[in-house]
Amino acid sequence: MLDDLTRAVLSRDEVARYLEATRGESGAAARDRVVAYIEELRTTQRYPIYRALKHPLYPILRKIERRSEHLEIVRRATEAGRVVYVSNHRSHIDYLVEPLVLDDNGIRPPIIAAGINLFGGPLGLIHRHVTGALPIRRNMKDPGYLITLKAYVAELLGKHDLFFYIEGGRSYSGELKPPKTGLVHAVLQADRRGLVIVPCAIAYDLVLEDHILARQGTKRTQRPFTRELAEMVRYAVGYRSRAFVTFGDPISLEHRDPHARRDVLDLAHQTRSAIGRIVKVLPTAIVATVMGPSIAARELETRVAQIIDVLRAAGANLDVTDPVEAVDHAVRAFASRGIIVVERGRLRVRERNTLRFYARAIDHLLRAPGSRTH
Repeated sequence: MLDDLTRAVLSRDEVARYLEATRGESGAAARDRVVAYIEELRTTQRYPIYRALKHPLYPILRKIERRSEHLEIVRRATEAGRVVYVSNHRSHIDYLVEPLVLDDNGIRPPIIAAGINLFGGPLGLIHRHVTGALPIRRNMKDPGYLITLKAYVAELLGKHDLFFYIEGGRSYSGELKPPKTGLVHAVLQADRRGLVIVPCAIAYDLVLEDHILARQGTKRTQRPFTRELAEMVRYAVGYRSRAFVTFGDPISLEHRDPHARRDVLDLAHQTRSAIGRIVKVLPTAIVATVMGPSIAARELETRVAQIIDVLRAAGANLDVTDPVEAVDHAVRAFASRGIIVVERGRLRVRERNTLRFYARAIDHLLRAPGSRTH
C-alpha cells in the first residue's frame, strides 16, 4: 500500500514519463528504486521538539552571537505564501544558526536540505524525525534519483518552506562558489503559485572549522561526519564569534520556464549574485585581504582604509567603516585563533592558508583583486 505522498510523487508527469520509458522487468526495478528513494527522502518536522533542541546545543550556541538583518523581508514573504530560502554555506554551524534566527523571531521553520553524510547515527535521527532535514545525495548521477528528488521537493513545497545551500557543500577555499542548479530546477519545476526565493547570506567573524577547511583547500573525499565533528570540538576550545544572517529581496519565479536550461541557469546565477551582494563584510575578511607576511599596525590601517573605500563603492554590506576599529577587531580575533601573532608592534602571519580562507570570502565584491603578499 502506498501513502499519499508516494502516490503524489509517482503521479507527477516527470516521474511517470521516466517509469514509462523503462518497461518490463527493468521497469519494475526502476519503480522499486524510485519508491526506495522516496522513503530515503521522507522527513518529519516536529516543531515543539525542534525548538527544544536549543537547550542541548547551548554549549555551542552560547559561543556564537546571532545577529539578523532585514527580517521584515521574511515576514512579508511568509505572510504572502511559500518561501524558498537560498544561502551561501560557510560552516556546519550554519544548520544551527540560520534556522534559529528564524525561530527566535517567530517565523515558521523551513525544511532544510542537507548532505546525506549528516544523517548517520543519533544526529541522523534528529535530522530525519525532528528538524525535518531533507537528505541529499550530492553528485548522484542516477537519473531516477534526480527525477525523484525534484518531484519530492515539488510536493514538499505544497506544505512547507524550503531552505538549501546554493553552493552545495561548504566552501573549502573560503570563496563564494558557483551555484548548483539541481534544487533551483526542482523549485521551478514545482510550479507553485506565489512561490518566491529569498536570498540569505551568513558570515562569521571566525568560522569554527577554518583550520580544517583551509588546510584541505578543496574537497577531495567525503569524510565521516563523526570525524569532522571531533575536529570541530577540538577547535571550539576558546572559540567565540558573531554570526550575521542577512536576508535579501525576494526573487520571483514567474515567467520562468523550468524546461528551459537558460532560465534555470539565469535564476541560479541571479540568486547567487544576490547572496554575494548582501553578505556581511566583516573586519576579519577585510584585514585578511590586505595583510602582509609581516606588517606594522599603522600600515595595515592604511591598507584597510583603501579596501574599505573600494568595498563601499561596490555597495558592500559593511560591518564597520573605521579602519582602526576594523584592524583592532580582526587582530584580536585572529590572534585568539593563532592565525597571526603580534610582536613588538608588528603583526606576523602564522597560518597563511587560514588567512587566505577569510580573504577569499569577499573576492566577489572586489572590482580588482587586492594585492596579497601573505
